[in-house]
Amino acid sequence: MLQKREKVLLLKTFQGRTLRIVREHYLRPSVPCNSPLCSQPTVCLNDGKLLSSDVTHYMIPDWKVVQDYFEILEFPELKGIIFMQTACQAVQHQRGRRQYNKLRNLLKDARHDCVPFANEFLQDCYLPREQGESMEKWQTRSIYSAAVWYYHHCQDRMPVIVVTEDEEAVQQYGSETEGVFVISFKNYLDNFWPDLKAAHELCDSILQSRRERENERQESHRKEYPEHLPLEVLEAGIKSGRYIQGILKVNKHRAQIEAFARLQGASSKDSGRVVGILQKNWRDYVVTFPSKEEVQSQGKNAQKILVTPWDYRIPKIRISTQQAEALQDFRVVVRIDSWESTSMYPNGHFVRVLGRIGDLEGEIATILVENSISVAPFSEAQMCEMPVNTPENPWKVSPEEERERKDLRKTHLVFSIDPKGCEDVDDTLSVRTLSNGNLELGVHIADVTHFVAPNSYSDIEARTRATTYYLADRRYDMLPSILSADLCSLLGGVDRYAVSVLWELDKTSYEIKKVWYGRTIIRSAYKLFYEAAQELLDGNFSVIDDIPEFRDLDEKSRQAKLEELVWAVRKLTDIARHVRAKRHGALELEGVEVRIQLDEKKNICDLIPKQPLEVHETVAECMILANHWVAKKIWESFPHQALLRQHPPPHQEFFSELRECAKAKGFFIDTRSNKTLADSLDNANDPSDPIVNRLLRSMATHAMSNALYFSTGSCAEEEFHHYGLALDKYTHFTSPIRRYSDIIVHRLLMAAISKDKKMESKENLFSNKDLEELCRHINNRNRAAQRSQKRSTELFQCMYFKDKDQETEDRCISDGVIYSMRTNGVLVFIPRFGIKGAAYLKNKDGLVISCGPDSHSEWKPGSLQRFQNKITSTTTGGESVTFHLFDHVTVRISVQASRCHSDTIRLEIISNKPYMIPDTELFHQSSLLLKSDLVKEVTRSVEEAQLAQEVKVNVIQEDCEKYCQTKGRSLYTLLEEIRDLALLDVSNSHGI
Repeated sequence: MLQKREKVLLLKTFQGRTLRIVREHYLRPSVPCNSPLCSQPTVCLNDGKLLSSDVTHYMIPDWKVVQDYFEILEFPELKGIIFMQTACQAVQHQRGRRQYNKLRNLLKDARHDCVPFANEFLQDCYLPREQGESMEKWQTRSIYSAAVWYYHHCQDRMPVIVVTEDEEAVQQYGSETEGVFVISFKNYLDNFWPDLKAAHELCDSILQSRRERENERQESHRKEYPEHLPLEVLEAGIKSGRYIQGILKVNKHRAQIEAFARLQGASSKDSGRVVGILQKNWRDYVVTFPSKEEVQSQGKNAQKILVTPWDYRIPKIRISTQQAEALQDFRVVVRIDSWESTSMYPNGHFVRVLGRIGDLEGEIATILVENSISVAPFSEAQMCEMPVNTPENPWKVSPEEERERKDLRKTHLVFSIDPKGCEDVDDTLSVRTLSNGNLELGVHIADVTHFVAPNSYSDIEARTRATTYYLADRRYDMLPSILSADLCSLLGGVDRYAVSVLWELDKTSYEIKKVWYGRTIIRSAYKLFYEAAQELLDGNFSVIDDIPEFRDLDEKSRQAKLEELVWAVRKLTDIARHVRAKRHGALELEGVEVRIQLDEKKNICDLIPKQPLEVHETVAECMILANHWVAKKIWESFPHQALLRQHPPPHQEFFSELRECAKAKGFFIDTRSNKTLADSLDNANDPSDPIVNRLLRSMATHAMSNALYFSTGSCAEEEFHHYGLALDKYTHFTSPIRRYSDIIVHRLLMAAISKDKKMESKENLFSNKDLEELCRHINNRNRAAQRSQKRSTELFQCMYFKDKDQETEDRCISDGVIYSMRTNGVLVFIPRFGIKGAAYLKNKDGLVISCGPDSHSEWKPGSLQRFQNKITSTTTGGESVTFHLFDHVTVRISVQASRCHSDTIRLEIISNKPYMIPDTELFHQSSLLLKSDLVKEVTRSVEEAQLAQEVKVNVIQEDCEKYCQTKGRSLYTLLEEIRDLALLDVSNSHGI
């Protein structure tokens, strides 16, 4: 029986009236205790994660310990931790959503022995706040009372230790209840974990930082600023309209005197003052300690150090440490604790070391931390949920699934078309003639949701990651490899579960007559690679010698199967042409593709530039068709809680630079609609310079807004449109191995099928509110994946050019194309390396570039004059040189090194003429350098440097290793999967 409680707040409005706000609070007779020692298992209904049974005690941190020592509580060595609801809510209210989400993820993580306990919803634990009692005292009292209940609930068989930083609580409750102990967190570590050195060092750092903050607060009590209001007063005031909520952005360089506020429902001209903080957008930051000379300049006894964040946007952070000199060569993680109003810098504390500055693993770890990407290995609990597929115990299709699914193994010619060497095949295709003469087109996608149950450990981990993260030299999978590379990979000649979409098409017009969705069993007949499929399409049948499935066939069987396969590939291509023609206005914004040729050790032995093949479009069109029809299906079934993908049209003013640049080459770009834009880009081809069209398409991409996931209940139907693909509804269904959004869509589709059959759905669907929150999380993780991918590419580009002799190294001189004008220079694209950057025509000394009769440049006094499509540099001696849009120039590439931040590529124009390589054979081999080739050389250099070291420095090796899931010395087994990044603009983050 639920019991209702009421919480009453009395507030005054601007008009002076008293506003009474009542909050309802319902109590339950029982809640899950999540303990194996539970005395009432049938009442508590513990169906989730349980505490370990081999601990000597349970530890319950109070609200202050959870806030201040959270990174220590994340140590996997600490076990048997119970997080009270009171403490969790305090983190949410006082530390913000980012910290609260980290706590939620910790509780879900099977690697950590900790559980939540909803003490404020349990009738026997709930304590109302007494009149005059402070929020802090009530929180401590509630947590202690719940700890006593928990001890007795476990039949007094497990000691409970409440850790707190409240000395009064230690004195008051320390010996009140036998079996329940109250001690400080420092004493807890000293007595129970004396050998956990890293935790002790971190605790000392936090305590020292806190003491300094207290001193600063005491010194600032005389300030003129009033204290901020309590959180509950702020929330009630916002609801009543007394206070206005907004976002405050502080100027990094003028933190004490300048800030910008974006208010909800208020004019920018309205004046006001900050009366309280709802949450702070603080996170972990990677920093660099000052050099030895800088530390010494602060005084011999200086313990307060200003460290410089890797992110330029963040001001320096003040931390207390005695290890500044020892850590000056390392990337270090710190966490912000506070920011006093009298200080220009926030206060923080040391968390952990990532690695040496400049070392590959340390720099990769920096990129991951800066993008809040956690890539710990999959836990034992998650792996225990995985199916088994070993030579001794091979996986088989179950009889139950054979009864439930449509079996296509004997009726359909199913095959895949992928890059050479691809092992995670998540989609296959089929086409056949039906008995009535019509055609049937099939798209078959790996049935990941069969193996990943909702709210299982593997599902929670996949939801947290949201995507597979692809970096320049490695990837971090969303799902364990037993699924992504084995049982959910639709390999040739093996039985696999799939989710299929089958269309019946008119035999001549290819108009869709009807569509079927459902779970199937397939056995792919052929695992084709793109080039082989294209050869079959073109009639070059000698390629079958490279297709393994044809090798052991007799001549008659080989000929029959060849005819069957060729018919299917050609029919698929014909259907795809028709489907694409119906999508009027679909944009083609992709770059040049390059085929990677690998040796047996997966190292690159050749790079072969190639034109896009028609089979690429064939496969893409089939996937787009499936995504479109699934989007329509799930929206029709669940109009207010379907996950779709929208791509809003860009603002016309964003196309101004594109139009002007095209005009400089005599092209007209019509941006009134996606169709006119697509047609204009197709026509903007310069036969003498194909780079022009590529740059124009890149500019069009930059003008686009990002495509985003959304819940259909959160916006009107007219906003569902996907501009880039020219479709009214679109989603992602075809890659559940690497995208969590696709897993959600698969579950929605299964629920829609059950709804059509009037069957009870087995799927637990998200509400519109929860789905919208999940979409925000996935969109955020996708942006993080794009940023980390971009940063890792830039890292390898810099390492490739760093410390190279600019005069003798061929790699440092390259051809560049000017694609944009600026006041003091131009933006240049380097086709060979896929690099974009600024090349200055006026340096810091005020000198301008001058090119003599030999076309080589030098710096001289003078001035610049910028026009719409050109910029002219004129020296005081009367020499003049003009650079036009799309001019080819010779560029020197170097690296601008930075100790505290990431290195950057520096471009310098050394000639106003194109760069010519005398050796034509060399040009053929290296004019287009694949990013993975660059990665290979950098990694080889790093390995050679490590082998040459006589003494290896081991800096928290476990921290470094946990960031890398890719096994083995070779880092190139995954290069085919990132092939499309080879020559694309790495700054492009607009995913379609």
